[in-house]
Amino acid sequence: MKKIKLITFDLDDTFWDIGPVIVKAEKDVRAWLHEKVGEIQWGSMSDFLVYRKELIKIAPSLEWDISLLRQQIYNEKLKEVISDEKERRIIIDRAYEMFIKKRHDVTFYDGVYDSIKKLSSSYNLGVLTNGNADIFKFPIGQFFDFSINSKDVKDNKPNRPHFRRAIEEHGNVSFEEMLHIGDHQTNDVYGAHQLGIKTIWFNRKNDDWTLDMTQPETLYNWKDSIDLIENINEPK
Repeated sequence: MKKIKLITFDLDDTFWDIGPVIVKAEKDVRAWLHEKVGEIQWGSMSDFLVYRKELIKIAPSLEWDISLLRQQIYNEKLKEVISDEKERRIIIDRAYEMFIKKRHDVTFYDGVYDSIKKLSSSYNLGVLTNGNADIFKFPIGQFFDFSINSKDVKDNKPNRPHFRRAIEEHGNVSFEEMLHIGDHQTNDVYGAHQLGIKTIWFNRKNDDWTLDMTQPETLYNWKDSIDLIENINEPK
């Protein structure tokens, strides 16, 4: 078995809990918009999800360009209250700037920083995310060699482009010399496994494994990550 040279990581729900962060960011931006332009009919969460799907159906690229998707949602909703396109664009830009700032107001899980710092002394490290968080906005970013998001490759995990780009970024590694760590059973584990990449499933909530494949090595706490990775790289 080839030894690991490159380790890649998912971000949302792997390094931090993203749910509460997105909810707060959404509420704060909506409150700000209400103060700026008055009442906007957002509808229920299910309405919002349906609306997202409708926009993606019209413009499929919005499925992987989630920043543009969010701005497009703001644009469509603000059309109801701001007819001037230039004025609307200014509000959209400010709303998105506020959202993305609050979207980065995350709390890393215990042990992430120390684990990444230590791993960076032995491995090349990269980020593979379907989201729009930027690891280089955080102090921990200094330990990473690259970060790839869906907009960069015009596709989403579990499809191949994220993983292929990681190989290109490293320049001298095969899929068999790569390890990917993430929380999502399909996007992270299945996607990487299909290419022969070693995987670790981050399972902080102790969920059941549901895919029709053998459960991979599983990480429940970041403080255990170094030992787990070393056991994979140096099987006894």
